[in-house]
Amino acid sequence: MTTTTHHLSPAFPGRAPWGTASKLRAWQQGAMDEYLKQQPRDFLAVATPGAGKTTFALTLCSWLLHHHVVQQVTIVAPTEHLKLQWAEAAARIGIRLDPEYSSGPVGKEYHGVVVTYAGVGVRPMLHRNRCEQRKTLVVLDEIHHAGDSRSWGEACLEAFEPATRRLSLTGTPFRSDTNPIPFVEYAEGNDGVRKSVADYTYGYGTALQDGVVRPVIFLSYSGNMRWRTKAGDEIEARLGEPMTKDAVSQAWRTALDARGEWMSAVLRAADQRLTEVRKAVPDAGGLVIATDQDAAREYAKLIREITGRKATVVLSDDSGASKRIEEFRQSDDRWMVAVRMVSEGVDVPRLSVGVYATTISTPLFFAQAVGRFVRSRRRGETASVFLPTIPTLLTFAHEMEVERDHVLDKPKKDAEEDPYAEEAELLAAAEREEDEDTDDGDQLPFEALESDAVFDRVTYDGAEFGMQAHPGSEEEQDYLGIPGLLEPDQVQMLLQKRQARQIAHSRKKPDAEADLLELPADRRPVVTHKELMELRKELNGLVGAYVHQSGKPHGVIHTELRRVCGGPPSAEATAGQLRQRIAKVREWATRMR
Repeated sequence: MTTTTHHLSPAFPGRAPWGTASKLRAWQQGAMDEYLKQQPRDFLAVATPGAGKTTFALTLCSWLLHHHVVQQVTIVAPTEHLKLQWAEAAARIGIRLDPEYSSGPVGKEYHGVVVTYAGVGVRPMLHRNRCEQRKTLVVLDEIHHAGDSRSWGEACLEAFEPATRRLSLTGTPFRSDTNPIPFVEYAEGNDGVRKSVADYTYGYGTALQDGVVRPVIFLSYSGNMRWRTKAGDEIEARLGEPMTKDAVSQAWRTALDARGEWMSAVLRAADQRLTEVRKAVPDAGGLVIATDQDAAREYAKLIREITGRKATVVLSDDSGASKRIEEFRQSDDRWMVAVRMVSEGVDVPRLSVGVYATTISTPLFFAQAVGRFVRSRRRGETASVFLPTIPTLLTFAHEMEVERDHVLDKPKKDAEEDPYAEEAELLAAAEREEDEDTDDGDQLPFEALESDAVFDRVTYDGAEFGMQAHPGSEEEQDYLGIPGLLEPDQVQMLLQKRQARQIAHSRKKPDAEADLLELPADRRPVVTHKELMELRKELNGLVGAYVHQSGKPHGVIHTELRRVCGGPPSAEATAGQLRQRIAKVREWATRMR
């Protein structure tokens, strides 16, 4: 068995582009030093996507095999594609892993196997027996997946409890639920909440300073959306404006509809950005992350219309998906469209431009998706990700550098202590609106009617830049044309200059031409529901007072307000519509005095 000081592949740190140790990046060497000092049975390494977790893990595999601490290796990966990727990476440093293993004895030519969490879930005793027969290192890649279902977590515990050593890896050690993750230590904080404890952490912020990952520029697009609800109501709203959770979801779906103008405009802008990046990075590629297979195929058609070139389409249940990803990785084709296949772990380092065209809104998925674009090959490469102006996504973009732990308990607070309790209660009440005439009757299918796109803002390093501008305008082109090779501080400086130029230009416009919200992004904070809750509370209070004044029931007043002012029920009304109804109720009350 050879040690890892030789035979390193081009993907390994021996060929790292700059400023790192001769063989391992500084963080990888630091993690190795920590492991060798502790010699623990369980070790959790948290490293930002793109930092090189595979390299660290295989270096450790090689050391443990070479020093006879273990006799065999089992890698557990989230997907079938990643099994092949692990086996190929291991082979480049002399570790032979069988990615096709399903049962029985392993061939003598192999040092171990690569399996999926789902595979372990089907046959946990098979893997337990292997661990009991020979000293085994188990590498649990993206360990948070072991909490995806109780059966997977229990299977991992059953299968790998006898293992000699266990190495857990993740780029995102947090989950939206409270399912405990096997072999992860949890410690209780002063607030009584248990959180995961990592043995070594290498966050995005540190990796960015080290030049290991690319800086990410988020370009968000707003616009007017119009759709028909299941109740048959036609609703119009602007992305980014305060509205209910349901209305945000429906506006988001409308934006992502391939038949609307929004998606076409954003794909066109993303392709222009890719063209700019390719001036400095000739093989730069783009990835559209779609919600489902139908949408993926529709987006591929739009890309063909925009670019005149075919996009690679990767569907998660397609048997040829791995082959297509590999072909795209080795080509210089412009675009790939995928559903869930490349949300994590898939290594296509040339991906530089992304379009987040899915309604998945968990921090885990968002971080993994953005992680596809941050892997750096040479200093100065930047990543650009296009988003709809959805408050949740903008918050995730702001928090790119925040290190998280997996929270096992939800904080328990009394309503008086919980600052969000009143807002949550108001939202629930507003969405019920028992007094309003909101009988659904015969349900209709949700239908996206029309959408348009407006360049909204750029988010970078927690700060916001830009003012709203029309697609195709000189102002938008200014941001799409940012060079593809820049140092992180140069990105910040350039964005500040672009914004200053845009503000100066807008001040020269005649009032008649200033038809967009001429407000710099740094003065447009990420919106929350708070303002909307206050407006809805005020409206309900005024309607309640008018009930006593007029003698009319709540439902009649709400219905009359909708008839006079237009718009949907209060639960789905925008801030502007609520203000209009508040003014109207006040007008009615004044007349009756």
